[in-house]
Amino acid sequence: MTGRILIVDTVPTNRIVLKVKMLAAQFSVDACGSRKDAELAIAHKKPDLILINLSDPTEDRHGFCRELKENPDTAAIAIISVGVIDTARARFAALDALDALDAGADDVLPRPINDALLLARMRSLLRVRHARHELMLRDGTSRALGFEEARRNFDATARIAFLSRHTISGDALAAQLDSGLAVPVTRLETDKVLANSVAPVPDLFVIDGTQDNDGGRAVFRLISDLRSRAETRLSTLFVILPRNEPDIAAMVLDLGADDAVSLDISDGEMVLRARALVRQKLLHDKLRDTVRNGLHAAVTDPLTGLYNRRYVEPHLSHMAEQARVSQREFAVMMLDIDNFKSINDRNGHAAGDKVLIEIANRLRENLRAIDLVARIGGEEFMVAMPNTNNEQGHIAADRLRKLISAHPFSLGTDKPQLNVTMSVGVAVGGLERLNRVQIDSMCNLADEALYAAKSAGRDKVAMSERLAS
Repeated sequence: MTGRILIVDTVPTNRIVLKVKMLAAQFSVDACGSRKDAELAIAHKKPDLILINLSDPTEDRHGFCRELKENPDTAAIAIISVGVIDTARARFAALDALDALDAGADDVLPRPINDALLLARMRSLLRVRHARHELMLRDGTSRALGFEEARRNFDATARIAFLSRHTISGDALAAQLDSGLAVPVTRLETDKVLANSVAPVPDLFVIDGTQDNDGGRAVFRLISDLRSRAETRLSTLFVILPRNEPDIAAMVLDLGADDAVSLDISDGEMVLRARALVRQKLLHDKLRDTVRNGLHAAVTDPLTGLYNRRYVEPHLSHMAEQARVSQREFAVMMLDIDNFKSINDRNGHAAGDKVLIEIANRLRENLRAIDLVARIGGEEFMVAMPNTNNEQGHIAADRLRKLISAHPFSLGTDKPQLNVTMSVGVAVGGLERLNRVQIDSMCNLADEALYAAKSAGRDKVAMSERLAS
């Protein structure tokens, strides 16, 4: 197992025992007894997860956890509170679980520690941490997205579903969540979920596993099913189990549940854990949206919204392969605004931008959904049309040329309209397998044809006399 673990405990025996267990599990381990030493260890080599005894009366360990979670540089470090003694009267003696969770601990485990459950908890938290790091593609993403605020605020629009074998018998647990979260909790029967898709997809599934007496098999099956479905694989899963079932809890976590607790936890702790899971889910959704938006921005021209040259190259390769398979040619057109420099010089760059945007709109609105239109230079555009032969390519190019010249361009209410023309060069090919060099050659042929159209007086269409093969 990979990962760097930091153990923080004043008691040397506790540190030694935990360190031996972590080393046996193939973790890299550092151990220290004070907050000061822990801060130095984190600064020297940031851990993936911290095992900390929060019950130490000599130091403000709660404040330490809180500071770690509020600092964007350390907020992603997972924290498990260990070292307190469980009692029959209350789950924790020296430390209230609510205080630990509220301070920033991701989980709380009492002594005696069940080794299988501890390792399963660690694996689950490390999975979440690694997923978050994969989504954060550049430094500072967490701060830019308001990671600190995301931890404190709960989104009232979150969708939460309570899964139970029988919705009536699970009403008491569902009512606790209803009341504590102030969010409507949808009741669903487990068998109906297994038989049908769920819509809208919940952000959090709370799974009632307290009614099963089959060694956890029904819960195992449900978790595996939810994780394997495309629509629910990213939902968070919170499992409530019967008392004293640490082995089932460990298996549940290893199968993909985000949290698993015993039925004897307090209402407050259940609500805090549910809130934390929803925050985690919504943060990951936000990160995924950022990644998608970033990928889209990387292949999109910000002014016109058209694809850019970075997108064109792989798309043309795909189009060429489709042409070879279907034995239908495709056309590549290079389109260039005539005398664009003089447009900028006479009317300003803002007017030039308006012309570019309007041309992009006209091209986009007058091509098929399967056609590609891109801006590949300052005033140069490209259009690629599958299933298009030489004659069809010429007709389409001339139609686009007329589309630009037929209607003047508006530069604003206080300025006269502007007549704009474009020259177009066309190359057609693709019946044979084309490699990257040959596709570039086809684009060069279209570019040569474009210059021929310019030389012929502009506002013209010229066809390449050579076919790409």
